[in-house]
Amino acid sequence: MSKAKEEKKGKNVVNEGNPEQEPVKVKEEPKVDPTKELREKIDSLKGDYLRLMAEFDTFRRRSAEDRLALVSSASAETIKGLLPVLDDCEIALTQLRNSTDSDAAKEGTELIYNKLMSYLKTKGLEVIDAKGKPFDTEFHEAVTMFPAPSEDLKGKVIDVAQTGYTLGGKVLRYAKVIVGA
Repeated sequence: MSKAKEEKKGKNVVNEGNPEQEPVKVKEEPKVDPTKELREKIDSLKGDYLRLMAEFDTFRRRSAEDRLALVSSASAETIKGLLPVLDDCEIALTQLRNSTDSDAAKEGTELIYNKLMSYLKTKGLEVIDAKGKPFDTEFHEAVTMFPAPSEDLKGKVIDVAQTGYTLGGKVLRYAKVIVGA
């Protein structure tokens, strides 16, 4: 064998064009440790697993929130449908109080109204207290403006045409009010 071939075999590379140069050593490829490769792969798979679990937890939480919002909106719609019945009870009560008819009809209507109202309050329904309060567009809808009987009633609610309600802190129906001008 020639000297150049022997040196190549021994990992020394000789510049064949210029024999006076020193041989250049070629670095050997380091042996890859199979356990190190497996550990890296395990770490990679473990990271993927943790990300997948985090995504699933987020999905589960979001699904629970969506279900809760759906139930909440469904109950809001149900209660909204009962508001006209509540209004009719209020009207019946005011009519019965002004009449001289049977006290039994007054008591019966009050009983029905109170039971319905207490049930709806347990579900989060609250009456918007408007009369005598400053006009607030967050809770009130002005039906008309009326000359205020006194200076201190200007900009305040003089009368309530239709009661307003909130459900869980959100306005379900604005109170329709008459505002002092």
